[in-house]
Amino acid sequence: MFVTLFLESSIPPSADMTKQAPPFGYGYPSMQPAYQQRPSPRTDSSPSHGRYNQTGYQHLSQPFPNMSQLSAALGGLSGVPELEVEALRPVNLLQERNLLPHRPLDAPEPNLNADLKKANCSPDTFRCTLTNIPQTQALLNKARLPLGLLLHPFRDLAQLPVITSSTIVRCRSCRTYINPFVSFLDQRRWKCSLCYRVNDVPDEFMYNPVTRSYGEPHKRPEVQNSTVEFIASSDYMLRPPQPAVYLFVLDVSHNAVDAGYLDVFCQTLLENLDKMPGDTRTRVGFITFNSTIHFYNLHESLSQPQMLVVSDIDDIFIPTHDSLLVNLKESRALVRVLLTSLPGMFSQTRETHSALGPALQAAYKLMSSTGGRVSVFQTQLPTLGAGLLQSREDPNQRSSTKGVQHLGPATDFYKKLALDCSGQQIGVDLFLLSSQYSDLASLACVSKYSAGSIFYYPSLHHVHNPAQLDKFQKDLERYLTRKIGFEAVMRIRCTKGLSIHTFHGNFFVRSTDLLSLANVNPDSGFAVQMSIEESMADTSLACFQAALLYTSSKGKRRIRVHTLCLPVVSQLSDVYAGADVQAITCLLANMAIDRSISSSLSDARDALVNAVVDSLSAYKNTVSNLQQSGLIAPAALCLFPLYVLALLKQKALRTGTSTKLDERVFAMCEFKSQPLQQIMRTVHPDLYRLDTISDEGALHLNDCIVPQPHLLHLTAEKLTREGAFLMDCGSVFYLWIGKCCNDMFIRDVLGCPNHASIPPNMVSLFFEYQSNFNRMYMYSDYMRSFLFHMLIHFITSPRRDDASAKTSFFQHLVEDRSESAFSYYEFLLHIQQQMTK
Repeated sequence: MFVTLFLESSIPPSADMTKQAPPFGYGYPSMQPAYQQRPSPRTDSSPSHGRYNQTGYQHLSQPFPNMSQLSAALGGLSGVPELEVEALRPVNLLQERNLLPHRPLDAPEPNLNADLKKANCSPDTFRCTLTNIPQTQALLNKARLPLGLLLHPFRDLAQLPVITSSTIVRCRSCRTYINPFVSFLDQRRWKCSLCYRVNDVPDEFMYNPVTRSYGEPHKRPEVQNSTVEFIASSDYMLRPPQPAVYLFVLDVSHNAVDAGYLDVFCQTLLENLDKMPGDTRTRVGFITFNSTIHFYNLHESLSQPQMLVVSDIDDIFIPTHDSLLVNLKESRALVRVLLTSLPGMFSQTRETHSALGPALQAAYKLMSSTGGRVSVFQTQLPTLGAGLLQSREDPNQRSSTKGVQHLGPATDFYKKLALDCSGQQIGVDLFLLSSQYSDLASLACVSKYSAGSIFYYPSLHHVHNPAQLDKFQKDLERYLTRKIGFEAVMRIRCTKGLSIHTFHGNFFVRSTDLLSLANVNPDSGFAVQMSIEESMADTSLACFQAALLYTSSKGKRRIRVHTLCLPVVSQLSDVYAGADVQAITCLLANMAIDRSISSSLSDARDALVNAVVDSLSAYKNTVSNLQQSGLIAPAALCLFPLYVLALLKQKALRTGTSTKLDERVFAMCEFKSQPLQQIMRTVHPDLYRLDTISDEGALHLNDCIVPQPHLLHLTAEKLTREGAFLMDCGSVFYLWIGKCCNDMFIRDVLGCPNHASIPPNMVSLFFEYQSNFNRMYMYSDYMRSFLFHMLIHFITSPRRDDASAKTSFFQHLVEDRSESAFSYYEFLLHIQQQMTK
């Protein structure tokens, strides 16, 4: 996590209002030409960089109904909890200016009884786009909302029930693991919550290891917890569990050495060698490459590492098989010697070529017998051997509004190699450290299909951008030490009548419901789309279960199981009441990325706008007897247009703004592989004012007061010269300090006497947690837990007048108008226009 600090000098000038806005509304009549060319005229004198039109918000001709009136209009909701009625409250988006909740939005609670709610899976792990499941596909179609799941199966957990039992109880028919939502017909029989098969309770299951008593199978930990982990028996092993095996494949061309990443890599690995997950069987190896491939003999009997060079990159071979992947414990001294000497070995190289493809082929051959993790560090376009690539980017087309080319791979070499790796339980993680075009659309395939991770540092250089090097170092430290699972598979099951048809994430689909994950890590997320194949009128509950079978770094075969339970409903109003707007947004983002590659970026953008138009039109039709004017949305979906507009302004999907092709592709990869919480902070960051926070409403955690500042809308209208503002974008923090900010705040937080004394580049400043600034981090979710004990880096422009940081900051103010995109208010007007056609 990094903080970018920059000082307010002036608000950017107004956007060019004459530039043509991109068309929206696929499948709908196009906008009037005059509206396309120019936004609605402003009637106020405020700056025009995107703030709300002060007089543009419409006033209702009549008051909105109260809850009882709304309930009657919707056909009577007397048996529905008040929260669901509130979720259906109509909101006029053209009138309501402050829609954001004071705190980050929570997942909606399913309408379940207290016992089921308590037992249900955490929304941080398992989340559905609709917390009320429609009985039929016809009802789902009427709602015009997507049905799908978002899953974060291997996330770091503070508490995880681990069950060691010789008998793992599963349904005999559908193989569902027993869970809190099964029903016990008696002490000897239980009914599956997915297929409704009646199963026998095994004798061993009659004993409860927690209470140490017999005859209470319903109190077993696997029936009391929706997330559990089983220690698997030999029945779940096709081979003995593999050891933790790590192979590092390093670009050592002149470009790589000049960037300076090798020193940071070697130093970081040296510092974290003992923290890497594993046991006494852990193995490690190294390959370096430029125009040739270099292997390193690290056999414990040697006094120094031995370099073995293979120059025939067209017919790659392994020079020796018994000493290139070595036991880390036995060869630790040699590994340390290699890491210490490696940067100097290539410091004078003039080799400019990159044989990445052959290096990956060598890694595959070396790892095939064991499986494991390959970590690839690449700094340029591959230029030699198999998998070589040519530049496909036209810099003149980066701002195009007509379409974006080359979002797909130029060759199938990297995909085929990834599938070979996946078959041998090898996951490939890619670190791309390049300021030049490197065709990430092609290179990313090696990680996508082997369940790997992708990291991208577009301007890393030890002299010109030390901040990016710092970011790389912190990411690498997390990467080396985070939990890992090997030779994994994941299966998602659902209640009879539901069907899974599309997966999103980094994996290989082995069968219709089975994902092959050579490696699994706690920072990856997955999404699935679903449909309703058969009516579920005969059941009141729907269940979903994800089972992740993997080998731990300690060589233990484990099964992590998550089960989610949701109510089934027959009324359209109930479907809307259970809409999870954040989950819907994330699933649509995944679908839009696929559409961008399979069809076009324009089609993907149009489809996103259609999703808003369709859902609000369907809702309007269901409450038409309320006779309300304006653009009406249910409270549960009132943020939907805002989130979609924010999506359209992301690097992955935006048009008309200069965007490097590799940066766009990386943003697409992030959407497809990150968990919901990270995606949402990227799409719609959290903005807070810091200098006015107080202990009012604060949480008291571990004898510490944790302030809870209110969220602010993402518009420059909320910024003031007197304030200090923190924007949390998930992977980076921006700190905006106004010119007239209180000197006491600047002194307490930044350690400087006043605004004028703040240095232009504040790096490696460590803050005590007593300050308000750092206490803010303590309410953040698990992804920020590692922030507590790390240095906080401030990245500032080298000159006070440098606008690069400001530009990046203002691009996140998604409610403001840009040169090529609507403001939020203009977008609402467009949605309303499309709904009336």
